[in-house]
Amino acid sequence: MKVVKDVAYCGRNDCRLDIYLPEGEVSRAFLYFHGGGLTSGDKSVAAVFAPYLCERGTAVISANYRMYPCAKYPDYVVDAADAVRYSLEYAKNELKVPLFVGGSSAGAYLSMMLCFDTSYLKNAGVEPADICGYFHDAGQPTTHFKIMEERGLDPLRIAVDGAAPMYYVGVEKSYPPMRFIVSDNDMKNRLEQTMLMLSAMKNFGYENFDSVVMHGKHCEYVRKLENGTTVFGGMIYDFLEKYL
Repeated sequence: MKVVKDVAYCGRNDCRLDIYLPEGEVSRAFLYFHGGGLTSGDKSVAAVFAPYLCERGTAVISANYRMYPCAKYPDYVVDAADAVRYSLEYAKNELKVPLFVGGSSAGAYLSMMLCFDTSYLKNAGVEPADICGYFHDAGQPTTHFKIMEERGLDPLRIAVDGAAPMYYVGVEKSYPPMRFIVSDNDMKNRLEQTMLMLSAMKNFGYENFDSVVMHGKHCEYVRKLENGTTVFGGMIYDFLEKYL
């Protein structure tokens, strides 16, 4: 596996990504956004599962983005769209493979916003249909609690407005395939909100998505190893194999 670190994908501070490349043939690329409540976290978390995916022909791109307190909504969503633009161009021109996009927790909030509010990708010069699929891991489908806090509101309150992925369900006639992950003992109300998101998808007749309910706490499987093998890498690989 070859690793290229700290690649600048736009001219803004903190907007850098790492690229993990298989030694042999590459069949697809997966862009990942880390979690951390939009205040913390780092792209280096991908080092846990990237080797597993690289061994199976998947290039992994892990991106940082601006976070609080240096950034506010929608800065990090704009950054995520630019990361997609860079990754898509790299996947098409350098690797000649399709691109999938995903993230965990706050990173999944970003992947959902890009998926459902397609204006971010379009403004970045990306055709939304060029994304082959989305892997949304334990993201908040309503307005993110950090955005609620920014507005001076109780972060436990629930809002479904222009900053919520759920707000846009039904706007597009179709979406790329996607998978939603959540845990049975996730953050408070995250399981219930995810179930509502799935219900909204079904209500509009979308069919090319599925979901997995994990046993345990919020995103604890991301760094977990079983018999020395990454659990999360296996989850991503299962999704990629199903849709490519």
